[in-house]
Amino acid sequence: MATRLEVPPGAVTTNPPGSKDKPRNKPGGWKLAIKRDWRLYTLVLLPLAYFAIFRYLPMAGNVIAFRQFQPGGSIFGEKWVGLKYVTLFINDPSFWQAFQNTIILGVLTLLFCFPMPIIFALMLNELRSQKFKKFVQTVAYLPHFMSVVIIAGMILQNFSMTGTVNQIASTVFGSTVNFTQDAAWFRPMYISSEVWQTMGWGAILYLAALTRVDESLYEAARIDGANRWQQTWHVTLPAIRPTIITLLILNIGTFMAVGFEKILLIYNPLNYQTSDVISTYLYRVGLESSNFSYAAAIGMFESVIGLTLILSANAISKRLAGTSLW
Repeated sequence: MATRLEVPPGAVTTNPPGSKDKPRNKPGGWKLAIKRDWRLYTLVLLPLAYFAIFRYLPMAGNVIAFRQFQPGGSIFGEKWVGLKYVTLFINDPSFWQAFQNTIILGVLTLLFCFPMPIIFALMLNELRSQKFKKFVQTVAYLPHFMSVVIIAGMILQNFSMTGTVNQIASTVFGSTVNFTQDAAWFRPMYISSEVWQTMGWGAILYLAALTRVDESLYEAARIDGANRWQQTWHVTLPAIRPTIITLLILNIGTFMAVGFEKILLIYNPLNYQTSDVISTYLYRVGLESSNFSYAAAIGMFESVIGLTLILSANAISKRLAGTSLW
């Protein structure tokens, strides 16, 4: 005769192997967690309020891209005009010139500004002198803490007709170049200053990731006869690959948001051909010309492209590399 086992009341039971029943949550759940750790959750309130007020709430204003907005009237426009402003910017040659410049500057920024912090972090990781390493890090971090106005002033001063760059060019080549007014030189001038400003600060995350690489992997690679370059390629880079992919996806998401402040401060009508991007074009048609509905339509178009890029990059990364943001 089979003996029936009685389970005492209050005993903790587990699901048998292969059972599809999910374990029940503990009594209290998230309410208990908030009550226990409410001091930690209060730290999240300010960031949440910032994003709610300055990021999500203004999205309601996108409706004026489809309504005729007049200053002094309703904040949601006076009357429905449908795709009128979308049609206007699609047929506007100035917009497509700014769109082309945005794509080119975005690609150049991604090609030069993204890998430089990785290379810089790998070079710093090879230094053995801690004093020299700290000195180099400090010097490389300084440009990040400078105001954009100061950076723009330094660019205009150094690349002016009497600036440092032209003084060197005059001594070496016997001639000078009007960098600030020549459209062909705007992109090299902008990209070089962007690399100088972001390289040191961008290397911080990669240096933090490098500290987590297991030293035994390097020792095993040395035993197998790998040199320093082979150790970097087969040990270091695979170890920090998740960090690289995550930051790459984030950079692709901001692909269209080329530095508005710096470009606004250093561009001029003589180099609009290569310097005018969507953000500066929006500034002129939206604020200077008070055509807010037209600017809202262009801004929404730019946001849709950015969202599409980050979703595509995340999906491709998840499929090919197995690493993604979500």
